[in-house]
Amino acid sequence: MSNNIKINVCMGTGGIAAGGDEVMAAFDLELRKAGLEADVEKHCAVHRVGCRGFCARDVLVDVSVDDVRTTYQYIKADMVPRLVEEHIIGGVPVEDWVVGQDYHDFHDRQEKVVLADCGQIDPEDIQAYLDVDGYKGIVKALSEMSPAEVIECVKASGLKGRGGAGFPTGMKWQFCAANKSDRKYVICNADEGDPGAFMDRSVIEGNPHAVIEGMSIAAYAIGAAEGYVYIRAEYPLAVERLHKALSQARAHGFLGKAIHGTSFDFDIKVKLGAGAFVCGEETALIASIEGQRGMPRAKPPFPAAKGLWGKPTVINNVETLANLPFILRKGAEWFASLGSETSKGTKVFALTGKICNTGLIEVPMGIPLKEIIYDIGGGIEGDRLFKAVQTGGPSGGCIPVEHIDLPVDYENLLKVGSMMGSGGMVVLDENDCMVNISKFFLEFTQSESCGKCTPCRIGTKRLLEVLTRITEGKGKKTDIDLLLDMANDIKDTSLCGLGMSAPNPVLSTIKYFRHEYEAHINDKRCPAAVCRSLLTFTVIENLCKGCGMCLRACPAGAITGEKKKPHYIDTSLCVKCGACFDVCKFKSVIKE
Repeated sequence: MSNNIKINVCMGTGGIAAGGDEVMAAFDLELRKAGLEADVEKHCAVHRVGCRGFCARDVLVDVSVDDVRTTYQYIKADMVPRLVEEHIIGGVPVEDWVVGQDYHDFHDRQEKVVLADCGQIDPEDIQAYLDVDGYKGIVKALSEMSPAEVIECVKASGLKGRGGAGFPTGMKWQFCAANKSDRKYVICNADEGDPGAFMDRSVIEGNPHAVIEGMSIAAYAIGAAEGYVYIRAEYPLAVERLHKALSQARAHGFLGKAIHGTSFDFDIKVKLGAGAFVCGEETALIASIEGQRGMPRAKPPFPAAKGLWGKPTVINNVETLANLPFILRKGAEWFASLGSETSKGTKVFALTGKICNTGLIEVPMGIPLKEIIYDIGGGIEGDRLFKAVQTGGPSGGCIPVEHIDLPVDYENLLKVGSMMGSGGMVVLDENDCMVNISKFFLEFTQSESCGKCTPCRIGTKRLLEVLTRITEGKGKKTDIDLLLDMANDIKDTSLCGLGMSAPNPVLSTIKYFRHEYEAHINDKRCPAAVCRSLLTFTVIENLCKGCGMCLRACPAGAITGEKKKPHYIDTSLCVKCGACFDVCKFKSVIKE
């Protein structure tokens, strides 16, 4: 039996939800039984780690024996005794539970910077961060560089804001540094509200010290002594680990007065957001921290000149800040060597939707969309046809199959009518209705509008009304042109980014899937058979076995028929719930 044993258990939100706490407890119990109590001197340790990315396979567990690592998937507490007995004591991995090639394909094709240490180190132990060169970036800045040199380094790296707009980070800092003031602020925007997005949450859960160090570097560069992390209260694990990391950073002298023996003072407070999507916009976020209603204001002045409490303020999102320790440690040239000519570095995406491998990924800018979907994502579920991918969150656009080879960076996404956003990526297949998808995302942005400006408050509501009537079979021949006119007006006249980008799903789906809108309006038909009001359920007589399953499932009594004889659906009584379609084992019920 080896004397060098290390066990990592995924304890991100996904890992905990799948039973990570129970798995950790089971390892502690079984190791004690075997006389292998977790003890540094005995070279046996069980560690919690953050999100590993492949959340669908949780609980993920690494067992390293003499530095030979084996990764297991779908681990439950009752499986731990066998792992301890056969692998840790016996020295033979349990092949039945080892991850397959698809797991390695998912990870091997990525380029990890921000996520490099997530899933590898204990997020609640500052020593684990120090062991991977943590805080060396800020120490280098304080001991070897002037604030202006730090800004030039970030500018040379080509780092752009990862929150969605893609504004050059170093340039934003330069603007703020040039504004003289008795007080300046750094704000970390962790108000991640896109449906299906969990990038920022996972970074804070998995490596909170990287964000703290990034904020410290930004503060030194612009001359700020105080910072805020604005994070939504719906992220309790991230908030808990952030508070622990802040306490540890203070205890080790990386926050507070005279950091690293210099005149640099800096500390961070945490502000919990109430879950308003619009507070992801920087001026609305500032208003919320100040205790006001979270509503945007017109710009200029920009926050770099007049931000929190009227003072110069830099706002960067979690991913942007988490890149900074690596840039300071490894240099601007290293970071600029990653990515494309115009978009440097890597980007974290939450890969979701109709795809085999869902999870958190980090890839170099400029990677082809096809490689993300098929090589990393494993292709479309059920071998169905890829139809589109929606990027940029609810305000992004839908990119069709003809652009499957598109290099993914800021410029190329804008060219095809989408956007980078914070990093949501929702894959759609042949069974998705693009009119309904557009309606789904507009429902979200319309409900999240703060209501301050008329184009967003009223315009998105009118867009949604038109989309709703189209999906209900009540569309008019003039509706497509009406949608285009309203969408462009809303983009041109809204006060903030929410309203300016809210029409993107409508515009992009009309651009690439106009024929689906026309089918809904002219033929009163949903080609994907999704929009309930346009569906007709029919029994195919020669396939029906008369088993009676559909008859018993129908809540409206619309199905009749004798046992072992074909059944019939009375369309005048049918409520189009789809229960008959769902329960039919013989595929004799069709919807069209």
